[in-house]
Amino acid sequence: MQILIVLTSHDRLGDTGKPTGFWLEELAAPYYVFKDAGVAMVLASPKGGQPPIDPTSDAPDAQTDDTRRFNTDIEAIAALASTQRLNSIDVTAFDAVFYPGGHGPLWDLAEDGDSIALIEAMIAAGKPVAAVCHAPAVFRHTRAPDGKSLVDGKAVTGFSNSEEDAAGLTKVVPFLVEDLLKAEGGLYRRTTDWGVNVVTDDLLVTGQNPASSGPAATALLALLNRP
Repeated sequence: MQILIVLTSHDRLGDTGKPTGFWLEELAAPYYVFKDAGVAMVLASPKGGQPPIDPTSDAPDAQTDDTRRFNTDIEAIAALASTQRLNSIDVTAFDAVFYPGGHGPLWDLAEDGDSIALIEAMIAAGKPVAAVCHAPAVFRHTRAPDGKSLVDGKAVTGFSNSEEDAAGLTKVVPFLVEDLLKAEGGLYRRTTDWGVNVVTDDLLVTGQNPASSGPAATALLALLNRP
């Protein structure tokens, strides 16, 4: 079994001049869910190489057991520093794809043609796709085989409007994940701010926020291991 993890290459938070990228916990938690289950992983990003880490997610008060483990894991650090370019990925080599969030995907992966094609190919092949927090933005332009939005009629979740407001970035981001999913016909489900919430509907697994990233990875494995 092999899972592709796709990370953002975008490192600027809109016009603020502040850095952004992917949220470390949203990579580290799934990484160890998969690794500890004996699953092989390949990391990719639009530009390849080292993806930008949102520095806020690597601050002392944001650390978790998984991020501390990741930051001392030579193998993991090396894999992150040398992600493959997304346009070089052979989708047929993977059983599933997982998208960590962070604000970066709102600017690049939401619009990336290679990512869109990858997701559509995975779904068409009957393979699951997972995305957490801001990463459900990757479904902005994806279409199901019938031509409808991939999330149309599907139960989904992602970073809520109230969580974005609490982060103080409602006016900075290009769009709100909750609004996007609803506009595309998704049946948006949420829990309290920062609470764990994972939604699985057919081949889609979505998580609401950083705390949901590990449980979303577990839900993805459950899909892969079902009879």
